[in-house]
Amino acid sequence: MAKALVSIQIIPKTPNGEDVIPYVDRAIEVIAKAGVPYRVAPLETTMEGDLDQLLDIVKQMNEAMIEMGSPSVISQIKVLYNPKSGASMNRLTHKYD
Repeated sequence: MAKALVSIQIIPKTPNGEDVIPYVDRAIEVIAKAGVPYRVAPLETTMEGDLDQLLDIVKQMNEAMIEMGSPSVISQIKVLYNPKSGASMNRLTHKYD
């Protein structure tokens, strides 16, 4: 059972003011490669899993932005941590799906 949800909005500064969408696509690839459940929304992406693993993914996402040439990155994150009864995207949103 997942113990945490982490939502992230990653905002890379682009070297020449170009579109950030390729950067955001790369950040989502990092999440997909990690193999955790996730949901992409218009302004943020939510991941589900172990808190340490999710925070490591956030770190990898930031590093991927730098590797693509971004000189700096802002990552706005929200964390729901519930080690006793767990955390689930479906449990929080099932009535809207």
